[in-house]
Amino acid sequence: MREYKLFINGEWVESGMSETFDDLNPATLEIIGKIHKASDEDIKAAADSAQDAFDSWSGTPAPRRAKILFRAARMLEERKEELARLMTVEMGKVLEESRGDVQEAIDIAYYAAGEGRRLLGETTPSELPDKFAMTVRRPIGVVGLITPWNFPMAIPAWKTMPALISGNTLVLKPASDTPVMVIELVKILAEAGLPKGVLNLVMGEGSTVGSAIVHNKKIRAISFTGSLATGKWILGEAAKDMKKVSLELGGKNPIIVMDDADLNLALDGVLWGAFGTTGQRCTAASRVIVHEKIMPLFQEKLIERTRKLRLGSGLDENTDVGPVINSSQLEKIAKYVEIGKDECADLVLGGNTAKPLPGYFFEPTIFTEVTPEMRIAREEIFGPVLSLLSAGSLDEAIQIANSVEYGLSSSIYTENIKNAFKAIEKIEAGITYINASTIGAEIHLPFGGVKSTGNGTREAGTTAIEEFTEIKTVYIDYSGKLQRAQIDIE
Repeated sequence: MREYKLFINGEWVESGMSETFDDLNPATLEIIGKIHKASDEDIKAAADSAQDAFDSWSGTPAPRRAKILFRAARMLEERKEELARLMTVEMGKVLEESRGDVQEAIDIAYYAAGEGRRLLGETTPSELPDKFAMTVRRPIGVVGLITPWNFPMAIPAWKTMPALISGNTLVLKPASDTPVMVIELVKILAEAGLPKGVLNLVMGEGSTVGSAIVHNKKIRAISFTGSLATGKWILGEAAKDMKKVSLELGGKNPIIVMDDADLNLALDGVLWGAFGTTGQRCTAASRVIVHEKIMPLFQEKLIERTRKLRLGSGLDENTDVGPVINSSQLEKIAKYVEIGKDECADLVLGGNTAKPLPGYFFEPTIFTEVTPEMRIAREEIFGPVLSLLSAGSLDEAIQIANSVEYGLSSSIYTENIKNAFKAIEKIEAGITYINASTIGAEIHLPFGGVKSTGNGTREAGTTAIEEFTEIKTVYIDYSGKLQRAQIDIE
């Protein structure tokens, strides 16, 4: 059985406590490998290594740092198919989606590398003569990255590449369900020429390894993607040391389908949004709010098309829906189906674990007669469970869309430009799609949400650099005399 070690100070090392855990294929329950579990001393060593490497790395000109990221991007491209197949084995998503996941990592690597010749600040006139004013961006220091399992290469790359180009050094902890993909990413960056100590990789449970990262005094910022409860805990703990924190915490994303929508296009979007990645996306469309005039027809067509979705191994090109990630997630989904039935929603399709498939499979599930106050319409399930809600007008649909605590992604299908712009203005979300599904973010645009989806930060795009830098304001006075702002103004 293959063992995967920690990566600290440029070396692959065994865990300090010599403990491992199993990495499973969720489609077959076969063991992929044994993963070394980091101890508290390992976390300390990783943070110390990152701190020691910071001065040299942050002092390396950004265009030179970019060369390493460009090389890594090209290596990711060369290995795309191999990495996609490995991802499907480890995480379960269908091969086409795994290819897209790796492509996101490629895209953000190229994008972040390009920022190496920008890292833009501002220049502005001074209010005083013979004085120059500008801002520059400086790295934060050692940054802790804690990433989820549903995008096991894309999200680590989303965080790692901008953090590196900005001049930070890193301690990275991947999800325990998908560490091998991040191990492969770290191998590529090391092979591309990343100096020792700049990127350190530790594995283990969030309650122990994640906690040690959050509490380590040398780690000055935390970037986390995961659950709302964990995000709240991180925010509270990190505040004790005044760490900079970036959080992306999930969603309960609506698709509004108006009575003037192209129904076939809307159905395509709903199927992709609800059941792509087996519903395991923070941007998944778990609520569809349909105009009451077209609800019977839309519901009939949606059920008909959903029945045709094929479950199975993601390596099979004919598979539409792969497994969920683990047994606890399978149990959580089944629990929410029972909650929906108890709330008197109408279970019209699915609702069961899929037998006789050996892995963690759950049937694509649709509830109708759902009302906004039901838990299945308010709480994030993170599985292939879709709630259909009815609305009599756009205003009512938007009110329903905004009735949850999250605000990540949203969508409206309509042929009316007025409806589209009203949705853009009124829906409480960080992302709004017009005539497209709630999933499919592009890396050169900001990603994130409002309300309980996060703490106001954004990933990707130019905001990726903002996440991993501090702004320094610089004044250069070449007048040769004392000039006092706000005072010496004629």
